[in-house]
This record gives sequence, C-alpha cells and structure tokens, in this order.
Amino acid sequence: MPAFSRFLRYFMAVGRLGSIRKAAEELNVSASAIDRQILNVEAEIGMPLFERLPTGLRLTAAGEIMMAAGGRWHKTLGEVRAQIEDLRGLKRGHVDIAIIDALTKGAIPAAVQSIQSRYPGISIGVKVASNDLVRRMIVTNEVDFGIFFEPESYRDITVRAFVDVHLGFVTPAGYPFGQQREARFSACIGSPVVVPAPPLAVHQQVAVLEGATKATLDRKVSSDNIQMITSLVLQGVGIGILTSLDVLTEVKAGLLSFTRITDPVLRPMTLALCTAAARSPSYAADIVLGEMQAALGQLAWPSPVQAG
Repeated sequence: MPAFSRFLRYFMAVGRLGSIRKAAEELNVSASAIDRQILNVEAEIGMPLFERLPTGLRLTAAGEIMMAAGGRWHKTLGEVRAQIEDLRGLKRGHVDIAIIDALTKGAIPAAVQSIQSRYPGISIGVKVASNDLVRRMIVTNEVDFGIFFEPESYRDITVRAFVDVHLGFVTPAGYPFGQQREARFSACIGSPVVVPAPPLAVHQQVAVLEGATKATLDRKVSSDNIQMITSLVLQGVGIGILTSLDVLTEVKAGLLSFTRITDPVLRPMTLALCTAAARSPSYAADIVLGEMQAALGQLAWPSPVQAG
C-alpha cells in the first residue's frame, strides 16, 4: 500500500501539471524518483499512462482511467481516516457539500459558521453548481451531500430533509406592488419584468405560468444569474420573478419585498438535502447534516421577516 500510494501521489501530480519537473517541484522530490515510479507501473500494466510530447506529458486513455481511480482512492482513504477518528471519539474530518447558487447567502453560510465554532476539527468544502450538477455530484460521491431542487424522481439518492419554496414577484422595498403578500401571475402584465433564464430552475416554472395564462410579458431583461436579477430589481429595471429563497436575505434586510404567485397551476418547488442512497455518511458528515437540516427549516415561506 505505501508504494502504491506513493505512485498515485506522483502520478496524479504529473497528470494535473503535465510535467514531471513541475510535479517534482511541488512534491519536493526528485524528478528521477517520479519518473521511475511511473515507468515501473507502465511496465507492470503493459501500457503507457502518458504521451511524451515536446510540450510536456498528456494522459493516455489508460492514464485517464488511472487518474479517475486515483481520485476515488484518495476520497476513500479520507473516509477511512475519518472513520478511524470516529473510533477514537474525535469530532474531526472533512465534509464536502454541493449547493445551488441561491444558498450562497443567509442560512447556509450561517450554519457553516456555527459548525466551525462548535466543531473546529471539522473542515468543510462547499461547491456551488447548477441544480443538475449538484445531483450528479451526490450520486457520484464527489460530495458527502448536497441541496438542490426537485429530487423526488431519482432513485439513487436519499432525501434527508426538505422544504417547499414558492415562486413570486420581487420588488424594491416601498414599491406599491410589493405591499401585496399574494397575487396572480397576470398581475405583472403591463409592467417591465426581469425574468430568469436557463439553467435556473425557476425558468421552467415561469414557462409553465406563461403557457397556462397565455400572458405576454414585457421582458426588459433576462438573466441566468440570481444575483444579477436581484441587482436589476434593486436598480428599478423591473419586477423580478424569483423564489422566496433567492431573496430571503434582501427581504430580511428591508431592501426587497416578495409577493407570492398563487395561480392554481403553480406548485411549490421542493428544496431537498440529499445523500447518495448507496453511501453511509461519516461521523463528521452526520454532524454537518444535522446542522444543515436545521438551516433548511429557516428557508420556508413565509419567512419570519414577513410574518404577521
């Protein structure tokens, strides 16, 4: 095992950097030692792992397979170490999380801060990705768990907690339209609108509403970035269409108002915290899961800042 792990460390550095010299500098070992390890394994498997080019080294098909296996091996070794720490009763380990862009402010960062203060031995990696990519990262074990929309149709994941998130109109604070807590989709007809574009999950809901109501929107701007839509609404460009989750922080700060869209054709979106069905979380991941479950409950509509 030590020899194999040494080879993988050398091999993955060369694969990532495309150069034995650069890998040697990064790992602080001799270039000849790295080259010897790679040549020995190539001889053992009977296939080259790299193409030797004038500009550097490039992975062959066999090298790509080895690189992927090395990544899995590295993550598995980390899990083994975490389990051993669990046996020692230590709250230590590393936890990787994948979330959608809408969760990069508010309750989730606050939960990370809480975990860090209570469990300083646990480190957390947070990956921000599209809804579909978050799901794929959970299934392929790239992360310990993730939070994304609409998980119920997938059999390879386990839903640990969920909350319903509603679509609505977003307006600057003090805007007359924003005084309404609820409204039909047709209420925005005749007003300038800032709409979400693919791959944002809410884009599909807006398309359903347009089809059902035959409404023709005065689309001033469309964007695939939640922060951009929020900023455009704050600038007075138009009424935004987003979920309560997307603007929870701004509503709480008194910058924006949220008016829920109540058309019968529209159903809430399910935001879920999920793990891979075939994988048991480590002790550290279980701790972080518990904190994130509590944070998820704070994202329900109506938010506390609008209640009353």
